[in-house]
Amino acid sequence: MNRVEKIEHKGIIKEISGNELHISIINKSSCVSCNIKGSCSVSDINEKIIDVFVKNPNEYKLGEKVEVFFNQSLGFRALLIGYLYPFLVMLLTMIIMLKVTQRELLSGLTALGVLIPYYVIVNLTKARLKKTFSFSIKKSLFYSSNNNEAYI
Repeated sequence: MNRVEKIEHKGIIKEISGNELHISIINKSSCVSCNIKGSCSVSDINEKIIDVFVKNPNEYKLGEKVEVFFNQSLGFRALLIGYLYPFLVMLLTMIIMLKVTQRELLSGLTALGVLIPYYVIVNLTKARLKKTFSFSIKKSLFYSSNNNEAYI
């Protein structure tokens, strides 16, 4: 069986501009659902805005409840690009510089310095990455008013 795992979030359309929908999702830590969260100060809820490109924006309206999907495999790719590859580049640079110069400070600073062009390149390819890491959208059928979450 070849089943594609998806990451999904429930949200509300906040803005429509051209073929792009700006969807507000509530990001909750696991502490939010805990029964004793009142006695703890680590509970966390934040609102995030996700941009979703659609072919026909006329099908959607402001305030509509939707579900946003993202392929889990793309999430792992984003993790690689954002964290693992720069770590490997930095580590290899530090090892090579340490072997060549025998100076730890210079090697460490150079290793940190190579992150600047890496993230500049990532930033320059942002438009291409945005197309690669795109979200899918589906309308929600039911909406629970007591906890502001959409359900299908």
